Amino acid sequence: MTNKNLLLEVKGLKTYFYLDEGTVRAVDGVDFSIERGKTLCVVGESGCGKSVTARSIMQIVDPPGRIIEGEMLFHRINQDSGSSEQEEIIDLAKINPRAEAIRKIRGKEIAMIFQEPMTSLSPVHTIGHQISQAITLHTTATKAEAREQTIDVLRLVGIPRPETRVDTYPFQLSGGMRQRAMIAMALSCKPSLLIADEPTTALDVTTQAQIIDLMIKLQQERGMAIQFITHDMGVVAEIADDVVVMYLGLIVERGPVDTIFHNPKHPYTQALLRSIPQIGPRVRQRLEVIKGMVPDPYNRPKGCPFHPRCLKRISGVCDQILPPKVELEPGHDVRCVLYDGSASHPVEGSASHPVEGSASHPVEGKGGSQ
Repeated sequence: MTNKNLLLEVKGLKTYFYLDEGTVRAVDGVDFSIERGKTLCVVGESGCGKSVTARSIMQIVDPPGRIIEGEMLFHRINQDSGSSEQEEIIDLAKINPRAEAIRKIRGKEIAMIFQEPMTSLSPVHTIGHQISQAITLHTTATKAEAREQTIDVLRLVGIPRPETRVDTYPFQLSGGMRQRAMIAMALSCKPSLLIADEPTTALDVTTQAQIIDLMIKLQQERGMAIQFITHDMGVVAEIADDVVVMYLGLIVERGPVDTIFHNPKHPYTQALLRSIPQIGPRVRQRLEVIKGMVPDPYNRPKGCPFHPRCLKRISGVCDQILPPKVELEPGHDVRCVLYDGSASHPVEGSASHPVEGSASHPVEGKGGSQ
């Protein structure tokens, strides 16, 4: 991967919350990268650190949380008057969250769609006012120009009669329309990276499909990168280029979407894939679930954080050793003691074959059906 293709590199990111009850290691040493125009899906159960990772990139972690370690290298392309391109690398982790430098990036070059639009949008301001405010903050547009641009972006995301809807309040819109308004706000300044934090969770399946198709269409038109946070592996199969699997603040597996679906290595990834509902006349078995829950963040298990729920755990090993990250092949790494660090060969007694039944969930590619 050349530097020109890189948009964001996250290296050793740690975000902790210091509370009276103890320290919550919400993000505990995360590494990944996002390429221009590509989609990275971050998957895992609730409480695994997905949203805190996204908020860390945006520098909007609520106190008493703070970034204590790591780098977030944003590769910005500046174009001078001579039309030549110059790359500028900015470490977002070193910028004060209240500084003007991050405010120029947040909302303009890196934008975020929040999980629940009803609590993210102001109930006492019209959606037009909220979107145009972002435009006037980051551009030289006048109020009249910002209003016209707001109407254009509302039309772009599929809101009918945007000339009228621009003056409506969030509570006057349906859940799908509110989510489209949130997407419009995020896209209003044409960001190079769009972070979508479970943007379809509160929507019905029909609206979910419409929102996902809309995001794919806008990505193709604008060439922006997307970091999509979800727990729906069906959505991952449809939109992802690369996948990061998180568990209790750690990345347990990372790789291209084809590799993750057809050759998963970590037991947690395999369990997530087995829990995908299968539809067909011959399907008779009960839906498999992952037993147990994500551990209490104040009482993290010693060793591998997944070992209490793992069907392949090795007594005396998994409960004592935090597995190192092992690169199985270029672009595919896993954090599990079942694999040594020299190559993609598992230790004796492990299972390296694809999870049974994963071939029944083919990766359709962007725009394909779930």
